[in-house]
This record gives sequence, C-alpha cells and structure tokens, in this order.
Amino acid sequence: MTQNVYHDVTPEELGKKLYKCADAIRNAVDETRYKNYILPLVFYKSIDDTFSDRLEEQKEQFAGDEELARKAITGMSVPEDYRWESVTERSENIAPYLDEAFDALERENDQLRGVVRVTYSDEEALNDQRLRDLIQRINRFELSTEKVEKDFLGEAYMYMVGEFAKDEGKEGGQFFTPPDVIDLIVRVLAKSGGTDGFKKGASFHDPTAGSAGFLVHAASYFRNEQGGDPSTWTVTGQELNADIASIAQVNTFMHGMEAEIRREDSLANPQFPNYLSEDEGFDYVLANFPFSADWPKDDLKDDKWDRFDWADKLPRADRGDYAFLMHIAKLLNKQGRAAVVVPHGVLFRKHESKYREAMIKEDLIEAIIELPSNLFQNVSLPSAVIVFNRDKGPERDGEVQFIHAADERFYVERSNHNDLTPEGRDRIVSAYESWLTEDRMCRTVSVKEIAGNDYNLNTSIYVDTTEPEEDVSVRDELELLRKSQNERDEVEARMTHQMGALNYE
Repeated sequence: MTQNVYHDVTPEELGKKLYKCADAIRNAVDETRYKNYILPLVFYKSIDDTFSDRLEEQKEQFAGDEELARKAITGMSVPEDYRWESVTERSENIAPYLDEAFDALERENDQLRGVVRVTYSDEEALNDQRLRDLIQRINRFELSTEKVEKDFLGEAYMYMVGEFAKDEGKEGGQFFTPPDVIDLIVRVLAKSGGTDGFKKGASFHDPTAGSAGFLVHAASYFRNEQGGDPSTWTVTGQELNADIASIAQVNTFMHGMEAEIRREDSLANPQFPNYLSEDEGFDYVLANFPFSADWPKDDLKDDKWDRFDWADKLPRADRGDYAFLMHIAKLLNKQGRAAVVVPHGVLFRKHESKYREAMIKEDLIEAIIELPSNLFQNVSLPSAVIVFNRDKGPERDGEVQFIHAADERFYVERSNHNDLTPEGRDRIVSAYESWLTEDRMCRTVSVKEIAGNDYNLNTSIYVDTTEPEEDVSVRDELELLRKSQNERDEVEARMTHQMGALNYE
C-alpha cells in the first residue's frame, strides 16, 4: 500500500515544517521542554494515521466489519475513544484529555508501556488555546507510515530532534550526535575487519543511546546500502535520562524498527547482562559516551562481571572514559566489533597508559581515527574514533591503522561548529577499508612499534602531517639572485642620473 505522499518533499523539509509547530508554544514554555510536548504528539498522529490506513485495508477484507478488521491489524492500534480526530475536536480540558489518551495508548499497546512520559496537565502554560493551536498545526500533516517510503518519517523525526537539540545548546548535545559523525561511525563499523558490511541476524547495542541515532542509521545503512532486512537484527540500547530514552524508543518506532531501549546507568546497572561475555556478547556496539564524566568507581570495585580489570587500578572517579571503554569491550562476543567516539586525551594521557597497554596487548584495537575539533554542540575539544575488533583476521592481526582526519581536507567550518564533509567521510572510509598507508593521512603500525612508544596512541606520533618542503634548485636560485642584482643596478643608475640633473650630490 506504500505510496509516497511526499514525493516532492525531502524528510528534512518535512522535519522543518513539523519543527515550526513549536511556534505555538514558543516563549510560553521553556525551550528545553519543547521536544517533550511536541514529539509525542507527532508520534500520536503517526500511530493514528497508520492505524486508519491499515484499518481501512482490513475492512475491505472483512466486508466492512470493523471489529474483525481491528483484530486482524498488525502493529499499534488506537482505542476508539481516543482517535486523533477526537483530539482535534477537543476545545476544553485538552491537557488532561491528552494525558488520558496516552495512558489509553499504553494500555492498548504493550510496546508503548513507559515510552511516553510527559504529563501535559503539569505544564501551566499549556492552556487550551495553545494546545489547540499546536494540535491543529500538527494535524495538517499526513504521517502514516503506509504512505511514505521506509525511513522517511523517521528521518523527519530525527531532523526535529536535531533542531530541538540546537535550541538547548550544550545540553542538547547530551542526546544528539551530529548526522555527519553518525554516518562516519556506522560506515566505519560496517567495514571493520575488511568486511563488506553488516551481518544478517546480527545483534547491535548502544550503551549511551541518546536519541538512538546510531542504531537507526545502522539499520538504514543495512537496508539501503546492502539490501538487507534489519528486522532480522536484535537491537538494544541503554540511556540514563528517562526523557531521552523515550525519544530514542519513539525514534526506533518512527523508523519501523523493533528495538529495546532501557533506562539505567550502563556502568552501574547494565540492563543486558546476558551479553557481558564473549560467548553471548554483541556483534556490534556503537557509542558516543559523555566525555570525561564522573562514574561510580567506589560502587564497582568488585564488579561481578569483571569489566574493569585492565589494570591494578580503576580509572579516576572524575574521568570515566576508560570505564566506558572497558564496559564496551566486555559487551563484545568473540567476533564482536565496536566503533566509539572518545575525547582526544584518551589516546595519550600519561596516567592512563596502563589501560592502553591492556588494549594493545590484547590486540583489541583495529583503528584510531583522529577527528577535527568542534564537531559537537556540547564539546569543542578534538575527538577521535577507536575501532575495536576481537577478530581482526590474519591480514590485520598485530597492527593498528592510524588515520589523521583532523585538517581542512575533511571538514567545513560552520558558524558555530565544524561538519565532516561527505568527501572527507568517503576518504576516511576508503582508507580504512583498503588498509592504506598514505603520506600525511594514514599509516598501518605494528603493535610492537606502539609498545616502543609507551603505548601512546596519539596519531601525530605515527602519521607525519607536516607539509613537505619544496625542492630547491641552486641554479634557479642563483639566476633569480643575478636578476635581482641587475634590477638593483638599473635602479641605482636611474637615481644617480636624476640626482645629477638636480645638481644634488
């Protein structure tokens, strides 16, 4: 039944129009809460539009019998008393009605339990007039997944999430990774180990899921670039912030994915403990964890999964970068791979060399990719990507590829941040996939050489990024010198003549 009703509109353009709906409550509600009230309504409308299309299709199969048609519908359904049309017709007590409607949706659909956390009646500024305006704005859009291409609504939703993240400034960076960085991470992970892409039936996890950008883009890549079916995957994520976890779960729904996002601290309370072993671990892990954040070190000294055993001392309590890396490494199965965004200091901070030594001795690292600074809303510092691979293969065993992608060849400057360009991303992925060594960009290095550098992983040690000096021709330089001397002699002769004509000595 799929028919693209937005054949002349891009997902970004639809996302812009939906984001503009925020004007109905702008300046009345704190901008950090726009997303909490608007995204659930967009989701509600999408569920109802999709349900309407599927209901009509089934009614044709059952001679107009709506009861039988309802029972035959697969996917989410909407209680008759809380159809979207009823929402649009409401003129008073709209906030409590919306709260009732979301409760009813939850009761009707087990997969929605705990997903929509907002309570509209708790926000005094959301009076009937503003809510009615907001609902009518959203009502103008057709949001049925039956009438658009795969990922279309999901990409529009992600655009909205990105705009709300910009509204929140640095705080928004906690739940939104820029699309250019997401694209690079997903493509690098797909090519890890020199493979042609992701596996059918694979398991994926993001321990700091944010809005689930990595997970949905990996699924889109598998579908669009490999012709695969991500419904064969097991997709999970964990997110500490309950409101952000809700956005992540809705994001997966809007992309037509089956995924499970759980709310808890990944380090203190991992929600997928069955995967914390090589036998049962994940095939792929993607992550952009909070840089240099506090972590519950004292509570995890005797971790029952032995995650933090890379050295005789645990990472500092106020710098949890390596705690996250140890957790991620433990999540991987015997063929597992991970691509993780890290602060640049992780590569060379002296007091953490013992953790780098553990990674190198285990031959866990496949690649280090140095990125430009100022790629993220909440962090201006330079960053890098560490690629883990527990099964690198004979051609890559005992080696690490270092890629310098921090200069102007790879990014473009925006008004307040930098973006990795499509050409820059292509160049990084091509070098990584081909395992190339190229002057001023990348080099494949033995673990023995890294050990000789006290396990320092700073790219500048291994990739010479200095501009080569031009060859100098002595003959050409002498010719230039003679020419300059002749020109000087001519000027002096003219000056002497003119001074003589003026009787000036």
